Amino acid sequence: MMNQKPGIFFLFLLFIVNSFSSIAQPNERYNAAEIQQAIKKLNVLGSVLYIAAHPDDENTRLITYFTKDKLYNTGYLSLTRGDGGQNLIGSELNEQLGVIRTQELQEARRTDGGKQFFSRAKDFGFSKNPDETFMIWDREKVFADMVWVIRKFRPDVLITRFNTEPGKTHGHHTASAILAAEAFEAAGDPTKFPEQLKYVQVWQPKRLLWNTNWWFYGSEKDFKTEGLLKIDVGTFNPTLGQSYTEIAAASRSMHKSQGFGTSGTRGTAIEYLQHTKGPKPNADIFEDIDVSWNRIQGGAKIGELLNKIYSGFNTTNPSASVTPLLEVRTLIKALPDSYWKDIKLQEIEDVIKTCLGLWTEVIASDYSAVPGQEIKANVELINRSSIPVEIKKISFSVNKDSSFTSSLKDNVPLTFSTQIKVPSNMPYSQPYWLVHRGSKGMFDVNDQQLIGKPENDPAIETTFDFVINGQSIRYSTPVVYKKADPAKGEQYRPLEIIPPLFVNLSERLLVFGDNTPKELEVRLKSGIDHISGKLMIEIPKGWKAEPSVQDFSIKGKGNEDGYKFKVFPSGEAMIGTLKVFAVSGNDTLQNGNINIKYDHIKPQLLLPESNAKIVKLDLKISGKNIGYLQGAGDDIPGALSQIGYKVTVLKEDAITQTLLSSFDAIVIGIRAYNTREKLRYINPLLLNYVKNGGTLVVQYNTMPSRFGDGRMVTDSIGPYPFKLSNDRVTMEDAPVKFLIPEHPVLNTPNKITDKDFENWVQERGLYFPNEWSKEYQALLSCHDIGETPKDGGLLYTKFGKGTYIYTSYSWFRQLPAGVPGAYRIFVNLLSSGNEGKKKKNGK
Repeated sequence: MMNQKPGIFFLFLLFIVNSFSSIAQPNERYNAAEIQQAIKKLNVLGSVLYIAAHPDDENTRLITYFTKDKLYNTGYLSLTRGDGGQNLIGSELNEQLGVIRTQELQEARRTDGGKQFFSRAKDFGFSKNPDETFMIWDREKVFADMVWVIRKFRPDVLITRFNTEPGKTHGHHTASAILAAEAFEAAGDPTKFPEQLKYVQVWQPKRLLWNTNWWFYGSEKDFKTEGLLKIDVGTFNPTLGQSYTEIAAASRSMHKSQGFGTSGTRGTAIEYLQHTKGPKPNADIFEDIDVSWNRIQGGAKIGELLNKIYSGFNTTNPSASVTPLLEVRTLIKALPDSYWKDIKLQEIEDVIKTCLGLWTEVIASDYSAVPGQEIKANVELINRSSIPVEIKKISFSVNKDSSFTSSLKDNVPLTFSTQIKVPSNMPYSQPYWLVHRGSKGMFDVNDQQLIGKPENDPAIETTFDFVINGQSIRYSTPVVYKKADPAKGEQYRPLEIIPPLFVNLSERLLVFGDNTPKELEVRLKSGIDHISGKLMIEIPKGWKAEPSVQDFSIKGKGNEDGYKFKVFPSGEAMIGTLKVFAVSGNDTLQNGNINIKYDHIKPQLLLPESNAKIVKLDLKISGKNIGYLQGAGDDIPGALSQIGYKVTVLKEDAITQTLLSSFDAIVIGIRAYNTREKLRYINPLLLNYVKNGGTLVVQYNTMPSRFGDGRMVTDSIGPYPFKLSNDRVTMEDAPVKFLIPEHPVLNTPNKITDKDFENWVQERGLYFPNEWSKEYQALLSCHDIGETPKDGGLLYTKFGKGTYIYTSYSWFRQLPAGVPGAYRIFVNLLSSGNEGKKKKNGK
């Protein structure tokens, strides 16, 4: 309902909208210093694109310096979304981790002021050289994506994080530099990817540089800086109250899933740039590039006026700049069409809005809606200045415009309610790169206009036409949901378009170690007030499910109900897919929902298909009571529970010698000695547990890097010394050699063969020990093509009465992926020593 003045009636509007734009919250909030900085930026017509392979590869110090000091339009193109990495804040991996890291990059750019881009390439895991990378990526598509981003963003300067020399870093890194060198030329060639020219024009950047540093050379003493461009990025900005390195640290600290929180630094900080392509600069990367309005015909006067507005800016009354800014806007609109005209027109309109304190907000009554549904929304408009502002029209992308006239008086809010109609054919809010199933190395995205975008555009957007001091200006606002959290205060989240019913499986993986049936619970959650129908299950031949069909009926949006199926395994070892779906009227509904929530990123919704991988193993188990101490986060406890183990997740503060002695085996999670400080004190208890007859299985940890991360909380992990390395085996199908074929670990209780190393995912292992004491036995060896054998992936030793095993094989990927052989081998690790216990106990 409107509360502006009695003469305005209730307004009920039909929203049928499918337009999109990026969203953080409806209105960015700027203080007067930031507004003045934005006015200064209006006079800078220069752009830089930083290029690398992953989230965290970007140099936030350089990006911050370019955006905050030089005021260039600065972007970061990450070829991947980081799907193949590890997760230090939760158990999400693969696509879910990629969604988290996408949002972490978005938050990093909001902090340092840059813009974010991606290609369709997947982070499929560590790659040792670009040849291996290009075997898995679709090289031509990734190349096309990079050319597309360059043509669309039109950077004057390209900067790579890495160089093109193979073998010194991750193969993805080197591949990003190789493609950047090629794209530098191709972006300006109309014969390259001509299909893109329907939307963009060719563009030739001025030069390409490599952002080098000492660590590419192994040590600081080997790093020669002669002939390199030097930029001091440690400058203090009194307007912002921080040095650029402090802002950059806050940006990098957004990469929380990688444990990259860092402290800000102050004082001189030199970045080095090596010339690669284009005219070589002598002192400035923008040498011979005019970044003033003089680069646009007829723009000189605009630059002069903006200088006057900047120098005369009144920090206590930003709205005093609105009238001259509107004059400049008129001059910009009169210019011939061009890239910079569009960019600066958008920028100056944003500055005008912030100078006015103009607030435009549309808040949905719920954070989700289904296609075809009407939802209530509350609209708030307010002009917090004395400048005359009128609202003339509210526009909707696929429906008629709605005329609406009202003056917005100084600091008097205009509010009203409306009904929003969601189109019946509107797609669900699934991240656009996950809508279609891709390949191992690529996401499947065929819409050219989506390629490069960091995230989905808002589900629904409202456009307001204003008249500001006589000039017509249009502003768009996403429809969002807002609530007041008692602890966190005002919280925004995107409006999500969801199915009328979520079909959630209690397990996405069912692993059968014997012929005992398992119960699968299906949780149905309604997205509308009432839905009913039939719930069905499809299962491969040789398997059985009871029942195969169930009726369901759920009243009330958000309500849930559970339905159980009993799944009987195949009589033989095999792998298959179980599918569950609901039929309601003419709709077949087969999406579950995964909600990813962390305080440092926006809530994210994924809609995976309601399928489960089902695996029947040829498996024998010995000793079923397992203690598990989590490290950086993985799903191994759940995987072990699937095959009949009783798994207790241990709490550090509750660990005692008595508690440890109650378990048949203890497992230490991935990177625990990197992330669990208390292991420094717990480790002696663990080793004493082994000494007294227990079995301890320790999974991989990382060695400290040149940057100081990856440190170990103790140097004494095992009962005898061994040394970690950076050695990896990245080929998941690399042949594995049995170094001691007769060893009990390879024979008891399961006979391990070459077949058990088939169908592994992503990699064999990582951070293998490369030196170890003579007390250890190395049981397995493997290596990537052309490399020396890596024998340290599975080390075994007896210590006292018990067994200690250190393993760098990637069980944290294989077990949750349902790899049969990985289960058989891991069971043998857990069973080490149990045969001796049985004999001792007379069993």
